[in-house]
Amino acid sequence: MEYSQYNVNALMYITPRPELVFTEGSGMWLTDNNGKRYLDYLQGWAVNCLGHSPQCIQDALIKQSKTLINPSPAFYNAPAIELASLLTANSCFDRVFFANSGAEANEGAIKLARKWGQKNKNGAFEIITFDHGFHGRTLATMSASGKPGWDTIFAPQVSGFPKADLNDIASVEKLITDKTVAVMLEPVQGEGGVLPASREFMQALRALTKKHNILLIVDEVQSGMGRTGSLFAYENSNVEPDIMTLAKGIGGGVPLAALLCKEEVACFVPGDQGGTYNGNPLITAVGIAVLKALLEPGFLASVQEKSAYLSKALLKLSEQFGLQGERGEGLLRALKLGSDIGPQIVEVARNMGPVGLLLNSPRPDLLRFMPALNVSIAEIDQMIDMLGQVLQQVKK
Repeated sequence: MEYSQYNVNALMYITPRPELVFTEGSGMWLTDNNGKRYLDYLQGWAVNCLGHSPQCIQDALIKQSKTLINPSPAFYNAPAIELASLLTANSCFDRVFFANSGAEANEGAIKLARKWGQKNKNGAFEIITFDHGFHGRTLATMSASGKPGWDTIFAPQVSGFPKADLNDIASVEKLITDKTVAVMLEPVQGEGGVLPASREFMQALRALTKKHNILLIVDEVQSGMGRTGSLFAYENSNVEPDIMTLAKGIGGGVPLAALLCKEEVACFVPGDQGGTYNGNPLITAVGIAVLKALLEPGFLASVQEKSAYLSKALLKLSEQFGLQGERGEGLLRALKLGSDIGPQIVEVARNMGPVGLLLNSPRPDLLRFMPALNVSIAEIDQMIDMLGQVLQQVKK
């Protein structure tokens, strides 16, 4: 079917999109309405941690859909209990609330911290966040984010989110007052340009928050679920946060998110938090399948191996074309271009034939790579070869 036969005008315009419609996906590959295949290094922005349409997700959806889809969150259901138990057994947290998106999980984390502040810190409500951070698109999570220009789009902002600088502990300390209830950060700032918080900074942040009796919240929407080579990114720094949020990878492609916390922080009472689909058994059954796949022996070790391979390949490409190197954690990496050619590279790569390459440029001077965690070495080599061809064309 031709693109022109799709009535795209029925969709609200929120972003420019290329004139193609994807119709199939398998592993690292997408196919459009004209039959063209694309090697996909976006994977839904780090969502499809096992690639497109993995068998374990297909099986979980089919099996669960035949038994129970939506009993209402007013009742327990078995998949939600099992997934919550798996998450707490494999993390430092004790309690889980399921949601549908990263923004919703982060909104819940903000509410939980403020409720804890009411009970334990004389009504303290301010949460220190970071410049270039990204926490979602609700009014509160946009206010918590440090994305340039977001302070005016839907003004006035939700108050209570002073901004510090990543990897600068002094910038955090000077913002702490008797109104401060928490510090919230992404262990790797994804939208900000794949900027990792250093191990030393994370440890200093944990010590500082304990000193002042305030909470440490990690937003692992993009960095969690094996993306950095550990199940959760906070583990890389040997710290234990008080609250963590997950989304993207936990559902492997279906809308699932989670808010996790330590027992002593779990202070919601009935009426404080809810949601029509929270803990929906159809979706949490998928989460179980995804998490079990990540916990298979050797899986996370393979992520680390392929991360090192991709890093080395990007550095070689950088040297070849006179770029500025690469950075990242695990299979969340960025190639620093040294000039604002990112959008041009994205377009040329997508349009190349007979096979296209899907890339992301969150900032015009870099590319971000978010492959499936089970990407093959051959698929990394193929991407590097294709990107080299694109750079030869763009850098002329």
